[in-house]
Amino acid sequence: MSIRGDARHLYLQVIDQIKQGIDDGVYQEDEKLPSEYELSKKLGVSRATLREALRMLEEDNIVTKRHGVGTFVNAKAVFQAGIEELRSVTSMIEQSGKKPGAHYISTDVLEAGEKDKALFNQPALEHVTAIERIRTADNEPVVFCIDKIPTSYISIEKLLEKDSIFTTIEMTAGKKISYAVTNIEPVIYHERIYNILQCAPDQPLLLLKQMHYTSEDEAVLYSANYFRADKFSFHVVRKRI
Repeated sequence: MSIRGDARHLYLQVIDQIKQGIDDGVYQEDEKLPSEYELSKKLGVSRATLREALRMLEEDNIVTKRHGVGTFVNAKAVFQAGIEELRSVTSMIEQSGKKPGAHYISTDVLEAGEKDKALFNQPALEHVTAIERIRTADNEPVVFCIDKIPTSYISIEKLLEKDSIFTTIEMTAGKKISYAVTNIEPVIYHERIYNILQCAPDQPLLLLKQMHYTSEDEAVLYSANYFRADKFSFHVVRKRI
């Protein structure tokens, strides 16, 4: 495609050219793009136009600018799902053709505090089980999970066999998760979690905080899941009403 033969704004044409270069393998994942001088000369645009294009590509998580080093092509997300679809991490990994796994950091039975009782809407709740796990895909760490469940709803022995909290809760307590209320937050840097997931300091994470409910609106599982943004991509279908 000729940059000058297109009637659109130049920076939009540059974006398309760089994306095409990534798709064609001209610019490889996790590798540095040519310098601004080289790239602007190659595309026949000013450096100001190129910088605007790179800024927008960075907003779309296609590239990452590392100050003093250069601009790098981000790896494409391996796992993609609609945020309106409630799927376990296990099923997302399986559907990508990879083998799911879990490494347990801690499993603790704790006395339920007032916040826990309010969270699960159970004033008489006595104990909750708190679980920290690293979820893996083909043995690569991709998600750090912090889960909290009323202790009577979960069997750690069954969980170790199945790796899926959804399935284990259903087997243990007969409670099937039907929906979740989710809050999504970006995570800039958290030393412990970044070390666990083997992330570069400038690599973003996506934090999904979710309370899971049965079809009878009973709260049964609270999760805080830290997803590697270079591995997971979430989207949502929005309809006009």
